[in-house]
Amino acid sequence: MIIAILKRKRASVNASLKCLLSMLLLLLCSHHMKAQLCTGSLGDPVVSIDFGSGTASYGGALASGITTYTYVAQAFPSDGYYTIESSTAASGTVWWSTTDHTGGGYMMVVNAATSVKDYFYKKTVTGLCGGTTYEFAAWVVNLLRSQDNNPPNVTFSILSTDESTTYGSYTTGSIPLTSGSAVWKQFGFYFTTPTGVTDVEIKISNSSPGGAPANDLALDDITFRACGPTVTAYTTDGSSSKEVCKDDTTVFTFNGTVSTGYSDPAYQWQVSTDGGTTWTDISGATSTTYVRQPTGAGTYLYRMSAASSTNISSTACRVSSNTITIQVDDSPDPQASSNDPGCEGDTLELSSSTFSGATYSWTGPNGFTSSLQNPVIYGVTSANNGDYIVTLTTAVGCANSDTTSIDVNAAPSADAGEDQNMCEGATVTLEGSGGSTYLWSPASTVTDATSATTNASPTDTTSYILTVSNGTCNAYDTVTVNVWKLPTANAGADQRIFEGEAAQLSGTASGTDVSYAWTPVYNITDATILNPIVTPTEDTTYTLTVTSNLGCGEATDDVFIRVYKTIIIPNAFSPNGDGINDTWNIAKLDTYPEADVNVFNRYGQVVFHSHGYGTAWDGTYNGKPLPVGTYYYAIDLKIGFGKNPSGWVVILR
Repeated sequence: MIIAILKRKRASVNASLKCLLSMLLLLLCSHHMKAQLCTGSLGDPVVSIDFGSGTASYGGALASGITTYTYVAQAFPSDGYYTIESSTAASGTVWWSTTDHTGGGYMMVVNAATSVKDYFYKKTVTGLCGGTTYEFAAWVVNLLRSQDNNPPNVTFSILSTDESTTYGSYTTGSIPLTSGSAVWKQFGFYFTTPTGVTDVEIKISNSSPGGAPANDLALDDITFRACGPTVTAYTTDGSSSKEVCKDDTTVFTFNGTVSTGYSDPAYQWQVSTDGGTTWTDISGATSTTYVRQPTGAGTYLYRMSAASSTNISSTACRVSSNTITIQVDDSPDPQASSNDPGCEGDTLELSSSTFSGATYSWTGPNGFTSSLQNPVIYGVTSANNGDYIVTLTTAVGCANSDTTSIDVNAAPSADAGEDQNMCEGATVTLEGSGGSTYLWSPASTVTDATSATTNASPTDTTSYILTVSNGTCNAYDTVTVNVWKLPTANAGADQRIFEGEAAQLSGTASGTDVSYAWTPVYNITDATILNPIVTPTEDTTYTLTVTSNLGCGEATDDVFIRVYKTIIIPNAFSPNGDGINDTWNIAKLDTYPEADVNVFNRYGQVVFHSHGYGTAWDGTYNGKPLPVGTYYYAIDLKIGFGKNPSGWVVILR
């Protein structure tokens, strides 16, 4: 309320009221001391102490008077010493391993003295604005890993340069060690410079003593930033960013507001074209409204800065709003291109550059249109020759066109002739046409692969590809030569059977489109199948004939069936000279010329032996008649097949 009254009576404010206003601003800020940092708007850092950076592990010692500690270039300084280093990784296991706060420079690492010293960091800061509230902030980390007998208790003070007056201070209280890793913490507070005061002194002290282990810390990134009322900037529709094309003529109006805090606020709009690294005052833009005119392509950041009217000319006194981003897109580059097909029949592949969210519109010869980014035309002809134009439109609406051209050459017309048939082992003539040069593939089974006319002798059905060229382009055709396989016959292995038995023939046949037949056709179940059953009564040769139905000849093979006669062995005979059954007559044994016949008496003595059976046994042994009785025989037919007969025979008188 007091500030509002002061604003209404700004013309009559005297020096004492101005002093009262500064005190009130400090009280408003001190209301947020527990939160430590500024809750209004901040200005750009006017002080930034980061202890530098470099490639070496250690930085140099601080200037004389800045610290009461002694510098040492060691990863783990002793009590009462400090170092400037980029990492504590080499400090051993007592401290956490950490880099500086931002990970790209040096930090001040302090191993507290066993007796408390006046300060461990002190520096004079110049160039501030009188009568301005600032946020002081610094980052601190407790380095101890698992035990801390006296945790750091740091006091930050802002003093007059003669240290007679304290403008503000803040004590962190005990900063405990952390588990798992080192954790950087930011501490800060507000202070207000008196009118006319532009230089102050930073003094940082630690009220805890050192020890083993105790009170080891690192300090980094000390900043001063003007802190003031909340400054807000927005476009007329309330948004904070816009994206337009470079030829867009839209004029944007920005508005800014400043919350209560300045009795006589002044304003300055600024622009940045490097992402906010540097800001430039816009000439004449000193009200809460700024009208932005169209610009070239680029990213433009805008903000409104504010300060009291007496301080607005100094950037160190200002606080700034949020940023408004105007993205002005350049015209997109479609980069139309193609694979440049050379001949008719080839595939045309068009392409354009990729833009997220963009649309594409292609037009070209022969009524071609496409909305694809990379369209394809198969089998191009001369009708497709000409210019292809693509128009690329970004998601924002920025459009641009580009052109690519093609000029395909006429292709020859290849003709390899009609498909042909041939018997295995024969030769056919291939005749190609349509170009000036020829090439047959595969070349291994033709007499001349580069001649339009050539002879082919494939062993299997083969498709020949004819490549025809007119000197610029190629064309292709295929002709198939079907190879009819010659007939083959295999009547199977010879067989042996006894008279009255059957045998199954095991013939095999091959060839393209063949038929087969057995001869002779008697005593056979079916002469037109490969495995008929035969019952010959005599030794018989069967012939398998395999015939090509396509005129590729025939093949034959024989199989012999040996038919053994069934012998009839009498079990008695009477060699008494009456002319009836006087000999042991074994029917058909003469068909086994290699047979051995042995007859034994009851004592196992051989009484008759014959190799072959040319003369029937007359019942004698060594020319003398054997007595009546039973005798035993064993006949070895010597055929290695079937069972040799044996048994008994009786001699009667």
